[in-house]
Amino acid sequence: MENENSEFDVIVIGAGINGAGIARDAAMRGLSVLLVDKSDIGGGTSSWSTRLIHGGLRYLEHGELGLVRESLREREALLRVAPHLVRPLPLLIPVYKHARRGLWTIRAGMIAYDALSLNKSLPNHRMLSPAQTLRVVPALEPEGLRGAAVYSDAQVEFAERLVLENVLSAVEHGATLITYSRVDKLLVENTKICGIEFTNDTGGETRVARGTILINAAGPWVDQVLKSDSGTSPRLIGGTKGSHIIVGPFAGAPDTAIYVEAETDGRPFFIIPWNSKYLIGTTDIRYDGDLDQVHIETVEINYLLQETNRVLPRAKLTREQILFAYSGVRPLPFTTDADGQRITRRHFIRSHTEQDNLFSIVGGKITTYRSLAEQAVDAVFKKLGRDSPECKTVRDPLPGAATPNFSDFCWSFKHRSSLSPATNDRLLRIYGTRAASIADLVQEDQSLAEVFDRETGAIAAEIVFAFEHEFAKTLSDCLLRRTMVGLNSSCGLNAVDAAGKIVQRYLGWFEAGITREIAAYRLEINARFRVPPLPD
Repeated sequence: MENENSEFDVIVIGAGINGAGIARDAAMRGLSVLLVDKSDIGGGTSSWSTRLIHGGLRYLEHGELGLVRESLREREALLRVAPHLVRPLPLLIPVYKHARRGLWTIRAGMIAYDALSLNKSLPNHRMLSPAQTLRVVPALEPEGLRGAAVYSDAQVEFAERLVLENVLSAVEHGATLITYSRVDKLLVENTKICGIEFTNDTGGETRVARGTILINAAGPWVDQVLKSDSGTSPRLIGGTKGSHIIVGPFAGAPDTAIYVEAETDGRPFFIIPWNSKYLIGTTDIRYDGDLDQVHIETVEINYLLQETNRVLPRAKLTREQILFAYSGVRPLPFTTDADGQRITRRHFIRSHTEQDNLFSIVGGKITTYRSLAEQAVDAVFKKLGRDSPECKTVRDPLPGAATPNFSDFCWSFKHRSSLSPATNDRLLRIYGTRAASIADLVQEDQSLAEVFDRETGAIAAEIVFAFEHEFAKTLSDCLLRRTMVGLNSSCGLNAVDAAGKIVQRYLGWFEAGITREIAAYRLEINARFRVPPLPD
């Protein structure tokens, strides 16, 4: 933003997956866009999901066929436009004798799932006998096993990168990005929203941005943003908390993802190979607490460990084997229904009648962010009274897949790169075609090939790239949401000192600033990823 009088067609509050997708689509269709967030890109709910791109098999139980169809269509689109980040994931559903969902129920759901995903690139489901099931996952509890279904969805290993690449694309198309700036007030003139007042959390500077349309895409914080408006709005968000635990390889750990019904409450949960570890979750608990202080609770840990050990008896997982845990609040529509599982996962674009030119995004999930964004930008053009150009996000690849043939690029990159094969594989897996820019940095300065984290193999050039080309402002941004080192077995605590030295050496930060950044990183990890101690 050049000055306080900057004006935009659209101001988007919230740089999570929905806000990032809206900003990208709007900018690609020629609108002037400001994207603002109180923290980093993807620093909120988008980082705390189960990291799946899926049709929502469970939604079939609630009759939400439209949501399932939309999700499956979007899954296919993301496999196409982000092949470096979104990859096919086979899942196995074991069915036991006394489960709520019997073999015929699962088979019927599988048939419907396949029927709703016509023209897909992934294979149809197949049913397995008990013997076949145990050949696929030998460590499964055999007693009462009736068989299993195997079907395909997709995984976004690093959802943080998916959010980031949408923002990168938005900025490439002219959008303005401001992070670490908290919206204090919605500006209103003659009952119409006309802009925002916001304060930079680092320098404390208060600024104003004017815009014709305001989109509140703050996720669980939607109602907090609306409170800064002088008008009144009914409560929109009634989120549920989802928690996950991360463990290393364990006895009987499956090679394939497992989606299984919990014995405790009958809700399905996942045991998923992820990032050379295992992701186990999720819970689904109504949450009305502090949105900035969301933690896993002992009851959730016990639930996930108990259910995993029941399904995979050899595992014998304990709290001591948990590497870290994370929790987030789903921005679901507010309802008085006490059962969080029954709340719809559909998204809604609410046009506020109290304040004109204001939209709020309610609900939504990573899988359907692109179609949500398309609908939101269509609504913006309708409100502006202008003809809407064609939406191109369904076919235009994200920056890390910007090549006619991604597979050919990967082959070529590996064969011409001077970096090690392990480094090449890592860079392609995280950055896609942008790996070439990191390799170019190493070509200019060979010392940037230095590995600063042995577990992940991350190199110094990635840190420089994060700050110079990917809008990182802090070490937390760099490690947790750019290089992804912060999701290693120690949450990056083993690498933060080395990362700080690289920033100091190549980017010229003062030692005192590095010391503060390292301390802040350690505090963030303790606050967001720690496993709470057992109660006395």
